Amino acid sequence: MRKLININESWQFSKEEMAEGKDISYHDQDWVTLSLPHTWNAIDGANGNDFYRGACWYRKVLSLPIEEQNNRIYIEFQGANSVTDVYLNGQHLGQHRGGYSTFRFDLTEHFAFGKANVLAVKVDNSHFDNVYPLRADFTFFGGIYRDVNLLVVNPIHVDLLDYGSQGVYIVQEKVNKEQADLHLHVRITNELQVESKVRLCVDLFDQNGDHVCYRAADVKVDSREMKRVDVGLTIYNPKLWNGLKGAHMYEARVSLQQYNDTLDEVIVPFGVRYFKVDPNEGLFLNGKKIRLNGVARHQDRKDMGWAITHKEHDEDMELIKEVGATSIRLAHYQHDQYFYDLCDREGMVVWAEIPFITEMSETDLTGENAISQLVELIRQNFNHPSILFWGLQNEIQIGSKHEHEVRKVVCELNEVAKREDPTRLTTMANVFMVDEKDEYNYMTDIIGYNKYYGWYNGKAEDFVPWLDNFHETNPHTSLCVSEYGAEGIIEYHNEDPKVKDYTEEYHALYHEKVWRIFEERPYLWATYVWNMFDFGANIRDEGGVKGRNNKGLVTYDRKVKKDAFYMYKAHWTDEPSVYIAGKRYIERINDEIDIKIYTNCEQVTLYVNNQKVETVVGDKKIVVFQDIKLEEGTNHIMVKAVSEGEIVGDQAWFEKVLEPNQSYTAPVDDTNEQVANWFDIPEYDDDELIEEIEIPEGVYSTGDTLQELMENEETKAIVIKILGDITKVPMYGMMKGFKVDILASMAAENEEQDSQSLFSEQRLKRLNRDLINIEK
Repeated sequence: MRKLININESWQFSKEEMAEGKDISYHDQDWVTLSLPHTWNAIDGANGNDFYRGACWYRKVLSLPIEEQNNRIYIEFQGANSVTDVYLNGQHLGQHRGGYSTFRFDLTEHFAFGKANVLAVKVDNSHFDNVYPLRADFTFFGGIYRDVNLLVVNPIHVDLLDYGSQGVYIVQEKVNKEQADLHLHVRITNELQVESKVRLCVDLFDQNGDHVCYRAADVKVDSREMKRVDVGLTIYNPKLWNGLKGAHMYEARVSLQQYNDTLDEVIVPFGVRYFKVDPNEGLFLNGKKIRLNGVARHQDRKDMGWAITHKEHDEDMELIKEVGATSIRLAHYQHDQYFYDLCDREGMVVWAEIPFITEMSETDLTGENAISQLVELIRQNFNHPSILFWGLQNEIQIGSKHEHEVRKVVCELNEVAKREDPTRLTTMANVFMVDEKDEYNYMTDIIGYNKYYGWYNGKAEDFVPWLDNFHETNPHTSLCVSEYGAEGIIEYHNEDPKVKDYTEEYHALYHEKVWRIFEERPYLWATYVWNMFDFGANIRDEGGVKGRNNKGLVTYDRKVKKDAFYMYKAHWTDEPSVYIAGKRYIERINDEIDIKIYTNCEQVTLYVNNQKVETVVGDKKIVVFQDIKLEEGTNHIMVKAVSEGEIVGDQAWFEKVLEPNQSYTAPVDDTNEQVANWFDIPEYDDDELIEEIEIPEGVYSTGDTLQELMENEETKAIVIKILGDITKVPMYGMMKGFKVDILASMAAENEEQDSQSLFSEQRLKRLNRDLINIEK
């Protein structure tokens, strides 16, 4: 029978170079002893752009008793970032390229049973120009950051070398309320020197442990052969996996039997359901419309990076459940199998995706690594009922130079996904600047856009015309908002919140406005808050915080739920909820303030310093008590509501002060320049008035991307003279694919331009006046 042996404990670790793992006598006594999961970027990965990227080594001594010598031994890594080489007793077993999926190697031929075996693993999170992601707005933590196991199996077993999959695929051919017609594809491997006959048995059990179906087949497998066997089954009157309404799970026990012995057994949880997405009404799950109120999730945690355990996964899921989300976009890569299991059990609808993001390789225009990671994602997660959507790319248009090839790869990824799994829908997340009529909108079954009106460009209300125009232009295309959000830092506060002030108040106000727009548009098949949690983003330096994206509804350490969290909780849950917004904005200089309440209760009553003020009926989940007078010193604020006979409420304390608390204001001024922190603005005389510049064909201009301008020595010199050396700032890699005119429009939509703005009108005219003299 199959044995799974976890080997997380007692590894030796070093950043020192080794002779490619071949020297098994290497002295590692001075190395650090640690246990997995582990990342060497737990601290520096979220402190700014200067974090360690390179090769590091892990070593461990393995042993198995001599009695196991007739079995096969595999090693399983559930996640190591990003290129991993594995050696056993000096023999190179192979290399895995990609940092997020499960991968295995066969140790058998080089394993000494009854003796000590030296396992050496090199993990490298350096930049590889053909391993995705090449560049992205999150930290690429290095290390063996998920579990490592030994698998001991009979020579005849369910295949372990099929892209890290379970070797069992439960295909839902036809599902309805009356019956679920299934096909099981089982891959059987025979490592013996002779042909063998086995009996494949499949037992299905429901969530209560009741036996609901059984099938068996006799199978002959040639020596050293892998054979795929198909078995059909039907569940009558199935209990459907119905999301939050009831996430019923079945269990398939797949066993190989021979002469009264069970050689191998694989237990596969699964659920049955049917679904579709309508361009006018959104998702229908098991025939009923389901609103996908979604959040996106990154897998890292403060001071832990990606090296998190089941405990952290459980905490994340509890917070996602508390806010009332019905769907999770697991961005931008394959997540831990344990978290997909949680989504299955909790009824979360999942968008799963690969890290084909921001920029395509210039050395491999076929997308080989992206395709490989997609096959791994699909095969390893095929049996999770929570996954309804395979995500193929995220904002790949930003920094991808070879436009024709990028489009071709996206189409190829869609074909691969359909070939691997025709039962699910394909989707992708376009960057905001993709035109509504662009072919990108028709390459996948359904589509998403990352839009940040009200933060990076425009105002929150701009969602209205854009959404309605897209839907009118593409009436047969199912649209979602795959990302939307704003930075919110809980130290910063403002009575009159404005875009780019980084306050918790603007963060909440932004989400109030945007959600009101989304909930009125039933044709959106989903919306995904960016992000559920703050996360490490080494290239960022804004709002006074380095190395972090602070758009989360919950802080990086999961200790504080921001005000916007409770705004969504009031809208998305039926659990009685009352919350006072702005409670961290303690010191107030105004004599009177407005007190905002997020609640799903019908009416709430306000008390100030134990005196009842008034009772107000809730309006769209937000209640505002206006012009509440504060007394000198401390003021105790309390709100109460009655829900189903129970009293729920919240309280806060505000201090009436004479002088404003300066720490409530962000220590950097990002309000005057939309793309502050992307560039250092050079001192340059812009007083000269320049007439409109006519741009002829065949020359350089601000209509070209930053990358195009910086690759030509003459245009590069002009850009540096007028804009500064933009290649030296961390955000350049993210923004180099943008046309200068696009960046200028992003800035202009958010604030008045003056002569000192990076993209002032005169500065752009200077650029074009000089650039048009250079032919392409």
